[in-house]
Amino acid sequence: MRAHLGDQLVIESPATSAARRDGEIVGLHHEDGTPPYDVRWSDTDEVTLVFPGPDAHIHHVEHGPPGTASRPSHPEVGQEGTASMTAKPARSLNPGDIGRRVAVERRRLGLSREEAARRAQMSQDYLAYLEEQPADPTLPTLIRLADTLGTTVTALRGAGIDLPPGQGHALLHPELRDLEPEECRTLLSTHGVGRIAVRTSDGRPAVVPVNYEVVEDTIAFRTAAGSVPAAAVGTEVAFEVDHVDDAMSQGWSVLAVGTAQVVTERDAVNRLAQRAHTTPWAGSDREMWVSIRPSSLTGRRITSADR
Repeated sequence: MRAHLGDQLVIESPATSAARRDGEIVGLHHEDGTPPYDVRWSDTDEVTLVFPGPDAHIHHVEHGPPGTASRPSHPEVGQEGTASMTAKPARSLNPGDIGRRVAVERRRLGLSREEAARRAQMSQDYLAYLEEQPADPTLPTLIRLADTLGTTVTALRGAGIDLPPGQGHALLHPELRDLEPEECRTLLSTHGVGRIAVRTSDGRPAVVPVNYEVVEDTIAFRTAAGSVPAAAVGTEVAFEVDHVDDAMSQGWSVLAVGTAQVVTERDAVNRLAQRAHTTPWAGSDREMWVSIRPSSLTGRRITSADR
């Protein structure tokens, strides 16, 4: 018997062939995938050390029904305890998106893999596998990861991507409080996606999202000449960022107001380009840097008054 991280251990009754228990293999003790295994049982969500008997078999979850002899879909665990890429899992469901979302949320919180795995009660090797390889983790695994990362199972799966945030119900006892400028700066972070409110050349108001950077208390973004965001140049504009936690019905918003200016000094443009965390998601030629030095910075947060 050989298993891989993420495989299912199924124990059946020899008399009826009915599954009595199954669980996800979350830890290996031998490099060749032989027993024993750390198994997280689906009925109790507890992890135990298991030495499988004759009534147990491995279900390679991406390759047909239990007991099939197809090639394992999960990567081998090498001598250093890391997942190699000798086996290429099927991509039909594209579950690798889950791993990318897990990695992004983990880095956002500043957690190492070791710490995140400890909090989620899983093997560090298995977390590495989830982040680096296409995988289809069980619901209990996703619940623990979502709880550890301060997000939701729905968000990790990417469901609701075409819906606006804030679909949940309001808190029973909400509390709306103003944020201090320092907290606003912290929430702005170093970069992200925000919305800029401008008046276009035909006099109509518009609000558009832009990728932005924060450098020395100045907000900067790239756009193209003649675009809607470019209409901000030389005017006082509002720039807003926010975050909504649908699961907890909480969120915050930060509003910066200031005059937008084109960055023309070559050294300043080069510094912004070097510090940029990403190119504009909208693509195309967007090399015109616009900066906003806030004259006011305000924010609000909705939390539960019961806390």
